[in-house]
Amino acid sequence: MGWINKQRNILDFALNSLLRRKGKNSALFVVYTGIIFLVSSIIFSSESIKRESQILLENSPEVVVQRTIAGRHDLIPEQYIGQLKSIRGVQEVKGRLWGYYFEPGVQANYTFVVPDEFLYGPGYIVIGNGVSKTFLAGKGDILPFKTLDGSYTSLEVADILSPDSEIVSSDLILLSEYDFRKVTGMQKGFYTDMILKVRNTRELQAITDKIRRILPDTRPITRNEIMRTYEAIFDWRSGILLAVISGAAFAFIIFAWDKATGLSSEEKKEIGILKGIGWETSDVLFMKTWEGLIISLSAFFLGVFFAYIHIYFASAFLFMPVLKGWSVLYPEFRLVPFLDMFQITTIFFLTVAPYTVATIIPSWRAATIDPDSVMRL
Repeated sequence: MGWINKQRNILDFALNSLLRRKGKNSALFVVYTGIIFLVSSIIFSSESIKRESQILLENSPEVVVQRTIAGRHDLIPEQYIGQLKSIRGVQEVKGRLWGYYFEPGVQANYTFVVPDEFLYGPGYIVIGNGVSKTFLAGKGDILPFKTLDGSYTSLEVADILSPDSEIVSSDLILLSEYDFRKVTGMQKGFYTDMILKVRNTRELQAITDKIRRILPDTRPITRNEIMRTYEAIFDWRSGILLAVISGAAFAFIIFAWDKATGLSSEEKKEIGILKGIGWETSDVLFMKTWEGLIISLSAFFLGVFFAYIHIYFASAFLFMPVLKGWSVLYPEFRLVPFLDMFQITTIFFLTVAPYTVATIIPSWRAATIDPDSVMRL
């Protein structure tokens, strides 16, 4: 109990010492909190988007087969369906129709998709929330689309997709197969790609090898490969943001190092007086350590808290466009909160640990100051 009471008294003195130099410490605290806020925001948003993409891709096709010519994606003929079905282990094969439509008026790319079951038939479309905003269109409005031969066809908006799905449907336009082929000019008997359903996912590697052998002009892509690609993309984008703020982080490191290593004459005199009235070297060392922990931990918890609010309640308005990646149609959505100890630990060691280490040696040097030499200053 005696040691605990002693530490309590040292902590109380450390708090008062920080308040006596509140100007310098406040500046350090504000900058420190800002750096932790930025780093935490980037990690929270990147990890949450990756988790959202993993959840969305769980129901994606097990294998996507694309045809390639000269290394580029090309249309795949309907005859390939029979050859793919003949592969042992393949349960079902479907051709998919999808593509992109560029609208010069808003300088945006929309995504055309023909669903398996389109409820409204030719002449109607279902649009995403982003398409509705850029076209200023609602239910019952007529939208013109330029076809491959230069003429225009008009399609009526039958419905607007729910904002809850905006992360994947912001630029989406659902339409019938007839209207899709009319606008894009894709001939009957061809698809954009094909999707496979397999009986046993453990045979995926063997099935993809057979596809490459039977149809050498195709490229099979598994669900796991797609998920890894998305993770790599978001890691790359978050890396860009970290690189952008690295200058500010480096400036903070210099500032923190100067604060930790450069003792003012007032601080030296304070330590000399404490040593003169009977404080031991260990007591002074504990006091300086408490000062560093008070600043670093307070900045850590406050920065993480603000980052949590910024990402999960303010839609990460500061830099979400970089992570979303849309050029014009930015979907509006709230990320589902996702935190784990690995994230918190990573942020802690990226922000708190360097400052704490930077204060250890200077604190020891301060604790060994000869009180007589200080008194003579």
